Amino acid sequence: MSDALFRFATAGSVDDGKSTLVGRLLHDSKAILADQLESVARTSAERGFGGEPGAIDFALLTDGLRAEREQGITIDVAYRYFSTGRRSFILADCPGHVQYTRNMVTGATTADAVVVLVDARNGVLEQTRRHLAVVALLRVPHVIIAVNKIDLLGYSQHAYDTVASDVAALARELGLADTHVIPVSALEGDNIVDRSANTPWYEGPSLLELLETLPSLDELETEFEALRFPVQLVIRPQGALAHDVDDTESFRDYRAFAGRISSGTVRVGDRVQVFPGGATTTVTGIDAGSASVDEASAPRSVSLRLADQLDAARGAVIVAEGALPEPRRELDASVFWLGAAALRPGARVLVKSGTTTVQALVPEIVGRRDLDSLELEPADLLEINDIGQVRVRLSADLPVEEYAAHRRAGAFLVIDPQSGATLAAGIVTAPVTPDTGEAGSTTRTTTDTEGVAA
Repeated sequence: MSDALFRFATAGSVDDGKSTLVGRLLHDSKAILADQLESVARTSAERGFGGEPGAIDFALLTDGLRAEREQGITIDVAYRYFSTGRRSFILADCPGHVQYTRNMVTGATTADAVVVLVDARNGVLEQTRRHLAVVALLRVPHVIIAVNKIDLLGYSQHAYDTVASDVAALARELGLADTHVIPVSALEGDNIVDRSANTPWYEGPSLLELLETLPSLDELETEFEALRFPVQLVIRPQGALAHDVDDTESFRDYRAFAGRISSGTVRVGDRVQVFPGGATTTVTGIDAGSASVDEASAPRSVSLRLADQLDAARGAVIVAEGALPEPRRELDASVFWLGAAALRPGARVLVKSGTTTVQALVPEIVGRRDLDSLELEPADLLEINDIGQVRVRLSADLPVEEYAAHRRAGAFLVIDPQSGATLAAGIVTAPVTPDTGEAGSTTRTTTDTEGVAA
């Protein structure tokens, strides 16, 4: 069994059966409590679902908002936690309507995998392409295409092969490397938890079997990425501990940096660098709760003790020696605009990266993505659900990297400085031009960038 928590999201066009698939997955993996199942069965019977006694509308297991149940659609991201004998999961059921694309971005941002449903009768649609484009931009490690409602086509292999061929071509176009295609029936349960005898021509795993075996982002980054540890809190008790600690004097000179390892592994004796300043020191101890350990890996929360008394506080970043990225004051970035009001050049915002929040200015909007072609087109503003390319000027250095190289170090939030509301999710990119979408320099119309608060 994998110890790493696995996060996945579902997406797809309207009425492709996302909520039904999620409900079936939870039901067949025995992750539904008896009283919840009884309530759903009662509601299904009252609505005459399926026309058969005892038939269950599995979508009711995830569509919890009243408006969702009344309209029969998913409006907001529904999160569900469940586990099997092999793994624990966080599932985000995302809406399919175009106007809720921002909700899909929210669910996919932290996902290890995205399950995109395609109605076998309709094939790849515009919204399918839109969702896969978002997945490609977010660089989600694994993409699973669930070819749903295959039962309505008599479990046709030809229908499955047609969708699989179209998906393969789209994946090549978008640069999606790890793509899996599974024929399923969310209503009947084919290939959801167990492999179905109705699709003898399909030799791959069921959806749950695949989800149980794919490596999570934490596992991938622990193996391949250097240590990155954003500091959340400096612990300096000076003996003022809880009453159940006998020897408070031993903590008189205790000083440690608490946080969550975002990538890599740290061991006692490792040489590390601390941002800001770039000072180098040695890890002398690692504390996990009340216990001391010799090593820890992402995504564990620990406290690090260092050999030197460095001036570091919340917002500092501890990295493996030699792995500190060049701090930046300007970012080229793709942003997924979530705010109701449009983003215009000259907007003053807050940028949150890791545990650090700094003031920032958006001096220019480079363009907006056409989600059908993924081409970058010139734009004067970004409206809700737009994916745009912008330049951001920061009031202080941040040790960020391009998202393509380091997913967590290259992601940030854009926040309204007045209300504190999240306006956008952003990812650091190389500079791009509206004409070709290729990396490189370009001439842009800018606004006054002077006066960013320090």
